[in-house]
Amino acid sequence: MIRRPLIWFTICWIGGSAAAASLDSRAVVLAGAGLFIAALALGLLRLASWPLAAACIMAYGLAAGQRGWADARNITAHPELQAAAEAAFPSSAYAVQVTGTIISAVTVDGDRAQLRVTADTVRVQGEEAPRKLSERLMVQVRLALQPDQAVAAGWKRGDRISAAGELTLPASATNFGGFDYRRYLHSQRIHWLFKVDGAAALATEPGPRWTAAALLGRVDAIRLTLGARMDALYPEQHAGFMKGLVLGILEDIDPVQYRQFSGLGLTHILAISGLHVAVFLYCLHSILRLTRMSRESIMNVLIFAVPFYILLFGAAPSVIRAGIMAMIGLFAAKHRQLKDGLHLLAAAALMMLIAEPYMLENVSFQLSCLVTAGLIVGVTPIRKILPSWRRGKIAMDILAVSFVAQVVSFPLTIYYFNQFNLLSLPANMLIVPILSSVVLPLGTASLVLSTIWMPLAQWLSYVVKLLNELTFSIIETMNMYDQLRMIWPSPPIWWIVSWYAVLLAGFRAINIYAQRNKMKESSHSPEHDATVPLYGQEEAQTKPLSTGSALPWPSDRAGKLRQKTAIPLLLSVLCAGLLIYGYRPDRFDSSIRVHMLDVGQGDAFHVRTAAGRHILIDGGGTLQFRKPGEEWKSRKDPFEIGRKVVVPLLMKRGVQQIDLLVFSHLDTDHVGGLTAVLQSIPVKRILWNGTMKPSDEVKELFQTAIRLQIPVYTACAQQLWELELHVEMAVMWPQRQPAEGECGAANGAVPITMQNNQNDYSLVLLLKLYGHSLLMTGDIRSSAEQWVLRSLRENQSSAAIPPIDILKIAHHGSRSSTTEEWLRYWSPQTALISVGRHNFYGHPHPAVLTRLEENDARILRTDRDGEVQFRFTNAGIEMRKKIEAGALK
Repeated sequence: MIRRPLIWFTICWIGGSAAAASLDSRAVVLAGAGLFIAALALGLLRLASWPLAAACIMAYGLAAGQRGWADARNITAHPELQAAAEAAFPSSAYAVQVTGTIISAVTVDGDRAQLRVTADTVRVQGEEAPRKLSERLMVQVRLALQPDQAVAAGWKRGDRISAAGELTLPASATNFGGFDYRRYLHSQRIHWLFKVDGAAALATEPGPRWTAAALLGRVDAIRLTLGARMDALYPEQHAGFMKGLVLGILEDIDPVQYRQFSGLGLTHILAISGLHVAVFLYCLHSILRLTRMSRESIMNVLIFAVPFYILLFGAAPSVIRAGIMAMIGLFAAKHRQLKDGLHLLAAAALMMLIAEPYMLENVSFQLSCLVTAGLIVGVTPIRKILPSWRRGKIAMDILAVSFVAQVVSFPLTIYYFNQFNLLSLPANMLIVPILSSVVLPLGTASLVLSTIWMPLAQWLSYVVKLLNELTFSIIETMNMYDQLRMIWPSPPIWWIVSWYAVLLAGFRAINIYAQRNKMKESSHSPEHDATVPLYGQEEAQTKPLSTGSALPWPSDRAGKLRQKTAIPLLLSVLCAGLLIYGYRPDRFDSSIRVHMLDVGQGDAFHVRTAAGRHILIDGGGTLQFRKPGEEWKSRKDPFEIGRKVVVPLLMKRGVQQIDLLVFSHLDTDHVGGLTAVLQSIPVKRILWNGTMKPSDEVKELFQTAIRLQIPVYTACAQQLWELELHVEMAVMWPQRQPAEGECGAANGAVPITMQNNQNDYSLVLLLKLYGHSLLMTGDIRSSAEQWVLRSLRENQSSAAIPPIDILKIAHHGSRSSTTEEWLRYWSPQTALISVGRHNFYGHPHPAVLTRLEENDARILRTDRDGEVQFRFTNAGIEMRKKIEAGALK
């Protein structure tokens, strides 16, 4: 510890910053007191020097203070407008006129242009004078005409703008564990969205030439020029990939291709990082050596070249970290004082966090620093236990690097992305060397040569295209093995810390054993022995008196064997225990949970049973209205509620298989997101209403189910699904008169009818959960409600079904549903309305809300409350909601 003061200082700095970011002030002080006691103990035990102990305490305090100071200053210049907007429902928007400076590159995607602006004046409608301030805004321009795309592409960083639009608050997370856009922008020191309607509402003019924004604007222009050259060298699919690999421009990568790389844990190769910096410095160093410059002059050029490389290639956290490490390493090498890599990493991380404390929350920063530290610490010990083959040395080196990178990145991978592919290690071993050692250098060379001699550049690009085709084919093939892709819930922080502690202990143990074996071999080798046993008898009773050469007593040998195996066994047990717990942390939770997800104007209900089975009823959907000739408005990667919201939420909660997937009916706002669910999570069986709808979306949904060989069951009234003890599901609607044995068969002969109007064919399901009742109603209208009630009265007395606990209000609260008679019959205690904010249908209708209030039903709705969760036990029902969440954990 004494030999690595900078590393411990940086660790304590990170701890102080993390504590201030996630804990209240009292907990921060308590954590600091714990650190003080630990430092005192280490000092008394002489495991740390007193100056180092004091420095660590000071690092914690300074980092916590810096983060608190940053949070206190990270506020909007319009606090009264923000408070009023948060208090209003729907959230208020303010008509404003803004002037300011563009501080980011402009991205144009379909009918939207997005940029960041530092506003210096904001004039709110109704106020006489503009407010003079300095505030960052995220500007979103909705382009009305296709020529507006070219206009927006001409806007540059550093330009002055004047625009009229609406100032609104960014959306916060409305699902537990969902993406929080407001928090993300807050970490960028942005508190408002400025929405502009049409490019004509935003006027630009050149700004001052020598500001930081203007200089960065010139860098953007160079990047665009280099990107255009890539477009000229490679076809579309290859051009986007090569721009990502060589230039760090990820916007043009094909979304499907990117998801294939992501599924195998290969997106790190597309992030400009230490590998790219090393290739750049190696090439530049080779060129400079040809000029016969002195060593010191070459070092100086390399040091000053790194910042330009960082700016030119996007200044992402990974390239900043690698660049700082390279500059420090080059400076130290120049003065012949090069330290180990951990010192360089610690210095780089510390500098980045001092400059920007919010960098700690950046996923790229976390992965870059942790994986780099893991490679520095773990590759050497892992390589020691691998075979020392001369011919296979490169393969063993690649295996060691890939394995360490996998085990180090694993906790963060499952925490943020909730999946891990068992083919990730072989994919990294096979693909990364090809891309990093061949494709990246050749791609870079083709880009450089395109400015000198295009025919040679095109010849190199042809070789690169062949290698890319091979790479894409391998990745596509590996992605076909869905059974090797594991879904993991997001683990708690203590689990992540425990994993790294076990990993570090394992690396340490391997190093110790390797050193002991080396000493033992050295002590027994002939060149170190004064006396060598005759005839090579290694068990001779007379041996040289060197360390470890005396023959141990059998009891001592057994004790050493136990000591040698105890630590690896203990670490293996701890690692296995963490993996078993992390894969299913709720295996002993016997409660039943029902989640009404917030999917906007749609339905999605997730049920987790006591035995850990999962039921999904509907999956929301994204409604899109495009007129002929408006294809240009489509985004490269359009927002899709299933892929962007439902699937990530289910994965984060550890849904590794859906035992029953229910299509209440086939309207887009209920099943539009389910194709993504089928493609991402294994589904055991499907239950649907037995009708079809003439829709490409529905066709794709069923084709996906057929391709995956998922049994599809037709529902009809009076079916009873006994899923497990304490979980029953009765089908109340639709009514059918099928032939005997056909109703509900997975491959029976129930006639399928085409029904464009699906609402009255919605499934009505009554769930019994620990004796409590939940009625799911889809989008049925009043006519279907009457049919259900008539059927119930004809088949049994009304007393046979007691008042229910929870009623899902049909059709998002439409006035065509939820009649007075329906409510009187069921007498629900709680009414759930899944409805979108600002929907143009007027849902929920005031008349429906009035009827619910008159029937004393508690109303919970996703547009106001966000996601609503229920926990069913024998003792009763607990509830919490995302907005103004309760105490349920």
